[in-house]
This record gives sequence, structure tokens and C-alpha cells, in this order.
Amino acid sequence: MDVGLPIPIISGKVRDVYDAGNGHLLMVASDRISAFDVVLAEEIPDKGRVLTALTTYWLGELADIAPNHLISTDLADFPPLLASMPDIAGRAMLVRQAEMLPIECIVRGYLAGSASKEYQSTGTVHGIEMPTGLDLGSQLPEPLFTPSTKAVTGHDVNISFAAAADLVGRDTAERARTISLEAYRAAQHRAAERGILIADTKFELGFIGSELAICDEVLTPDSSRFWLAESWAPGTEPVPFDKQPVRDFLEATGWDKLPPPPPLPSAVVEETANRYRSAYRLLAGKNIDDRSYYPA
Repeated sequence: MDVGLPIPIISGKVRDVYDAGNGHLLMVASDRISAFDVVLAEEIPDKGRVLTALTTYWLGELADIAPNHLISTDLADFPPLLASMPDIAGRAMLVRQAEMLPIECIVRGYLAGSASKEYQSTGTVHGIEMPTGLDLGSQLPEPLFTPSTKAVTGHDVNISFAAAADLVGRDTAERARTISLEAYRAAQHRAAERGILIADTKFELGFIGSELAICDEVLTPDSSRFWLAESWAPGTEPVPFDKQPVRDFLEATGWDKLPPPPPLPSAVVEETANRYRSAYRLLAGKNIDDRSYYPA
């Protein structure tokens, strides 16, 4: 980062977080992309704007279910030094600082990813017995709350609800489960109207004062598995809106998943960017160049 610019208090794989004073933070979503826990050299155009715009949109849609941490996405509301940073318009959120829960609040509505692998091996999802005869992509009988740990390094680890309750307390775990399931169901209904299925998603919850709030990114292609509804059929892989082209390319190279990663071809970069842009256009009903994000 250039000398004289603010220094983030947290610099993650995708987001940089700055202290905005008065118990507030500025979260800036970059165009960086990671795969297999490695940040790639290439960036995905508009990715940061999509993550911010979709999060802002969904926080508005879910406001009746739980409070959230968003204050504003308007540069005029940011501290002047932070507002003057280059290229943050449309990719930054001023938020209330929260005491984050040490668990990932994952909700699964369809059989995909690690849940599909577990089911094929044991007939369970997150240790919960499932009906026989499900295929990849099958809708589960009901959405499941499947928490995991938050790994500082390495991979998150799936844990039982009882283990989550041990970490955060029974009342908090039950409240987190209720918020996550209600938010998923509301988002799934809204997305279905737009021709999108939400196979699974990850919520981040934290306390702002005494209230458990929805925080961080919400229902984006980075935190969710979105499928094109018209392409969905059990037993097949529906068309996704995420970084799958990046994963597919890297897998095909035989890369050992250790730094440095192979460079991404421009065609893979553009295809991935188009998937992110399409997710926002279909879900929010707007083009990403329309900066009038959902009001905070």
C-alpha cells in the first residue's frame, strides 16, 4: 500500500478492514480472488463492487429478520481520510463494530459440495440422517443449520449444534440458528422469483450491544452457492454463479495447491467476472454500474 494511505487493521484474502473511529469500521471489498486458500495474482474486475452491492441489497431485504451492522455505503458518510482512498466507491461499507461469534452459520438447502460427499459416504448431512435416494443437487427435506468453526489458518471444521452451543452458549446458538434459517428461507423465496436457487450459504453473526446482528458479507457468490433454476435437475451440476471457472482451470493444470498458483488466462478472468455481474443483475434486478445500492 502506498505511503500515506490508511493501513488496514485486517487485510484478508478479499477484504481490507479499517478503523473508522467511534466504534465503526470501514470494510472494503477488493477484486482479489482466492482458490484453495491461496490468493491469485490476477484480480476479477467488478468483484468487489458485486460483493458490496449484493451484501447491501440483502441486508435491506432481511432487515425484518435481524438487525445488521451496516451504516452507509455513501462516501460522504465516511471519515475523510478513508473516503479519499482511491477506488473505494461502490466497494466499501461503513459498519458498526460487532463482537463476532466464533462460528460460521451455514445453511444448506440442497445437496452439494461437502454435504454431497458426506451423504454418498454415510447417508447423512452434517451427521443428520437423510432420506435414501438423494442425488447431487437434490433439495433437502428442509433447510439445515450446519455450523462450523472459524479457522484462522487452514480449513473450517464442521461441528455439531451441541458443539456450537458449547462455544457460544445455548441461547445464542439457538438464536443464531433461528436467524440463519429464517434469513435463508426469505432469501431463497426472493431468489426463486428471480430464477436463482440458493443451494447453501454462510452467514456471519455478531453482537452489537445486546442484539445478535447479521454482519460481514451476505448472500454473495463468495459466501453462497447460487444456481440457475432453469438448469437445475437432481443428479446434475446446475449452472453456478461463482468462481468455479477459476477452480476448474486450476484443477486442470495439476497445480499442487501451494503458492505460487498458475496465472489465470484472460478468458477465465472474464468468464468469472461475468458470473459475478450476472448474479447481481439477476438477484437485485440492477446492473452493477448502477451505484444506487439498496438504502442503508
